[in-house]
Amino acid sequence: MTSPYPTSHGAPSHVAGHPSVGTPDRPRAGVTKPIVVTALLAGLLGGVVGVGGSALLNNDDSGSVPVLSSAPDTANNAADVKPGSVTYAAQIASKSTADIKVAGAQGSAVGSGIVLSPDGYVLTNNHVVAMAGNGSTIQVTTSDGKTYGAEVTGTSPSYDLAVIKLDGASGLTPAALGDSDGLQVGEQVVAVGSPENLSNTVTSGIVSALSRTVTAADESGSGVTVYNGLQTDTPINPGNSGGPLVNLKGQVVGVNSAVDTGQAASGGVQAYGLGFAIPVNTAKRIGNELLQDGQATKPVLGVSGSLTATDSAAEGAQISSVQSGGAADQAGIKQGDVITKIGDTPISNYADLMAQILTHTPGETVSVTVGSGSDARTVQVKLGSAVDKQETTIPESGGQSNQPRIPFGGGGFGGLVP
Repeated sequence: MTSPYPTSHGAPSHVAGHPSVGTPDRPRAGVTKPIVVTALLAGLLGGVVGVGGSALLNNDDSGSVPVLSSAPDTANNAADVKPGSVTYAAQIASKSTADIKVAGAQGSAVGSGIVLSPDGYVLTNNHVVAMAGNGSTIQVTTSDGKTYGAEVTGTSPSYDLAVIKLDGASGLTPAALGDSDGLQVGEQVVAVGSPENLSNTVTSGIVSALSRTVTAADESGSGVTVYNGLQTDTPINPGNSGGPLVNLKGQVVGVNSAVDTGQAASGGVQAYGLGFAIPVNTAKRIGNELLQDGQATKPVLGVSGSLTATDSAAEGAQISSVQSGGAADQAGIKQGDVITKIGDTPISNYADLMAQILTHTPGETVSVTVGSGSDARTVQVKLGSAVDKQETTIPESGGQSNQPRIPFGGGGFGGLVP
């Protein structure tokens, strides 16, 4: 399983069924490599040169030659920089986008970040700075070309978010944050970042789906991490991780985090146009907690399971165990129950369940549907809370072998739902 993260070292991904999307390549931070750009000059081929050359250099009897010049398209340029255009969005977002490089004994990683304050607080992906510490250094270059050292303020592994603080920064342009809940499928968006270490790169596309379950290989390689994301066909590549996805007003609506390359990593069909971003409304909650406390919280349902249900006939997320005294236990959810909805959102597997719980806040009361058809029942669950110290992970099977980290210290044989 390869990485879906758009920094320059990553893990792969796959797309699951509705509403989930398979394990994407988190454009993950990675080893920086040299950039080789090859340009093919149009027209420098055989007889074409002869025709073109004689047309441009045709000296007439008067001895005069043409002078090449350009007339600026003033009207079009003025229109393009108004709110509602890709050009405007790119100009606004670029001022608040930073390049991030992490260098250490184990290698180097590159990513992007979103400026939050004039004095240098920057939001990025957790996987961009995951290797920071233990002698490694973080170097950040802002849109004005200045370079700063930086330290990690706090991380939220389950949401793949982190905040860093630039040393001695001032006068930076904070990003304008939008409202991801108001996004519509088909809405135009723009991504800004440093794909493949190419600074200030702008790409555009649309929001192609909302509320996707994104799964990506965890650090152990034996399970997957899960979160809920926006899907976009805007090109996102290694190095884009942590950068802004903005609407045409230049407001940040998502934090670019992952791409799905299909089966390319295993020699299969290459997928295109499947990028994922963390909704900005989620990023705002987590970012505020990291800024205030240096740590973030996540909601806890208090059950465990796996991607492979114990009962293959079950439609939904089958529960392997229930934490005694936890939120699910208090609501009457039992081992062996199959959860089919969170609120009005259908749940097709255990990854969907985890991702949907993460869209809520600690202490919030949510409707949970257990079973289907005439056997279905709905219970109200008041979610618990846990400090987010590890990725929300689940094993790919229900067995004990190759068990990944259980993120909340619960029992059972799966990642405990956040």
